[in-house]
Amino acid sequence: MALPLWLLLGPACLSLFLLGDSVLALPKGTAEPEMAPGASFHFLRFFYTGVTESSPGVPHFVIVGYVDDQLFFQYDAQTRKAVPRVPWMEKVGEADPQYWVEQTQVAQNAEVGFRVDLANLRERYNQTGGFHTWQWMYGCELRKDRSKGGYYQYAYDGRGSLSFDKKTLTWTAADVPAQITKRRWEREKIQAQRFNHYLEGECIDWLQNYLDYGKQTLLRTERPVGRVSRTTASDGQEALICQAHGFHPREIDATWRKGEENMDHETLRRNIAPNSDGTYHTWLSIEIDPKEMDLLRCHLEHASLSTPMVLAYEEPGVNI
Repeated sequence: MALPLWLLLGPACLSLFLLGDSVLALPKGTAEPEMAPGASFHFLRFFYTGVTESSPGVPHFVIVGYVDDQLFFQYDAQTRKAVPRVPWMEKVGEADPQYWVEQTQVAQNAEVGFRVDLANLRERYNQTGGFHTWQWMYGCELRKDRSKGGYYQYAYDGRGSLSFDKKTLTWTAADVPAQITKRRWEREKIQAQRFNHYLEGECIDWLQNYLDYGKQTLLRTERPVGRVSRTTASDGQEALICQAHGFHPREIDATWRKGEENMDHETLRRNIAPNSDGTYHTWLSIEIDPKEMDLLRCHLEHASLSTPMVLAYEEPGVNI
């Protein structure tokens, strides 16, 4: 089997689409995995980045692949080898000894394509030198209701350039140079259908396959560890901070409540973010009147908990 890295060469390449299409059959007998308990969706994403000038620690071309928020695949121009980044991906190489050889060849072809793209993009944007980036992100997601989503997006110098609209099978161009590519790609209507078919078909199949290989990690449940602390803001206003960390899957419902009242409008939230071990963390704070501090509770609801975790602020050294 092989990773389906569809290598779209960028707008200036003579070969319009698919320099390498190394998609082989999924292994027979692979069962469709269940969603992780409490998870609203799973996703598979790849990020390609090319730069005009490399530097120590910044190769001129990199590919990384993620299942959910877990990095599982990497290629870069310094090593010039596609490698697994998680132990469960080694099973893929065991099932197909040529897997990593093939993926290395496909990624090397993409590296060449990105180098050509960058040279032609600088010409299209009337640039003679300097540091420039060309990025491509694509992927798919499978939601709890079994509906599917997907995306292709390009960016030049950190600004969105082209994005694929699955509903209309058209491209959205962010500027005049990108419109040249948009018109050319949309003349090839069969290619848009092929993109959509990949996002809703093969990409989803590979996502399900990877979830099955990594199910002990990707489909596990881990209880959150919760803590409430007290702080004083720069304006002198006191606040309580509720922290939750070490939980999996990603979805968690965290709220501040005063009695039966949900305090969402007064709550400042931080986005849920991954930890290095594949679990997640988040926090939410609320400004308080110290007289009402004993009335406030942080409620955490998660798939790993049979009942909500309810946390109150405790003065240091005091057990309640």
